[in-house]
Amino acid sequence: MKILITGGAGYIGSHTNRYFTSMGDETVVLDNLSYGHREAVKWGRLVVGDIGDRAMLDSLMAEERFDAVIDFAGFISVGESVENPSKYYENNVVKMKALLDAAVAHDIKYFVFSSSAAIFGEPSRVPIDEEHAKNPINPYGRTKLIGEMMLEDYGRAHGLVSCPLRYFNAAGDSSDALIGEAHDPETHLIPLVLRATRTGKPMRVFGDNYDTRDGSCIRDYIHVEDLAEAHYLGLKYIMEHKKSEAFNLGSSDGMSVLELIAEAERVTGKPVPHEIVERREGDPAELIASNGKARSLLGWTPKKSNVGTILRDAWNWEQNRKY
Repeated sequence: MKILITGGAGYIGSHTNRYFTSMGDETVVLDNLSYGHREAVKWGRLVVGDIGDRAMLDSLMAEERFDAVIDFAGFISVGESVENPSKYYENNVVKMKALLDAAVAHDIKYFVFSSSAAIFGEPSRVPIDEEHAKNPINPYGRTKLIGEMMLEDYGRAHGLVSCPLRYFNAAGDSSDALIGEAHDPETHLIPLVLRATRTGKPMRVFGDNYDTRDGSCIRDYIHVEDLAEAHYLGLKYIMEHKKSEAFNLGSSDGMSVLELIAEAERVTGKPVPHEIVERREGDPAELIASNGKARSLLGWTPKKSNVGTILRDAWNWEQNRKY
């Protein structure tokens, strides 16, 4: 099987690329390297290009004849999406449309989509299952929901079979520290916590007055290697069943920001300097996944997604990074 992985030089994409090649599949990574890293593509072939470049897509797809696309090429920062929504609608919607049009034109039937728990907005209940109302509260979440809606429409019109995967909080790094999380700028909590531990510069906790057990936001952390396996199982499922399915991916367990800081101090044996600042616009108080559907239909189990394992793998990666 030959797979096109867009955004495959990024964090989750590079781990997924590694997993697919370990299972014997052939991969081509397409990434414009605006956020991805050339050195993270240690498997398959890297093509430097943009998913909005239709001529390039036509040439690549005609040459390679892919069986499926896995799309990681979306922008992902909630805060940035609030400050610059145009950037997010252009990349996550307009350019995704170009990718979908090219896939349909080249008779690619299967599409796995990197979606997000942000499509649900402020939850009315937790854990959040796939049937929960979708009311995103920031442009990032809205663009991901539009992406899912486009996939539904392209499925009806063109027979494209899709698998949106709604991540909760992707975290951790490869257990051998060969690849890992290296966003610039970094916006994810665990790298920021560990960076504060290394540098002594305080990291920010956005709000301590939420309606949660300690006032800080609660999130569901899912190991990136568990996510990588879920992409493989999701694609396998839609290819076998010839039907689209969406899945929520999380550990089904929540930890607050302040609890995570305390756990990081336990794992590293070092203090985590931090300061409480105002809430960040667009942040729900609590996001916890129900992963029952993924367990049932995909046979997926988040084997590495306890926070202790996530932090140990992330700390191993972090200590080998240079700033």
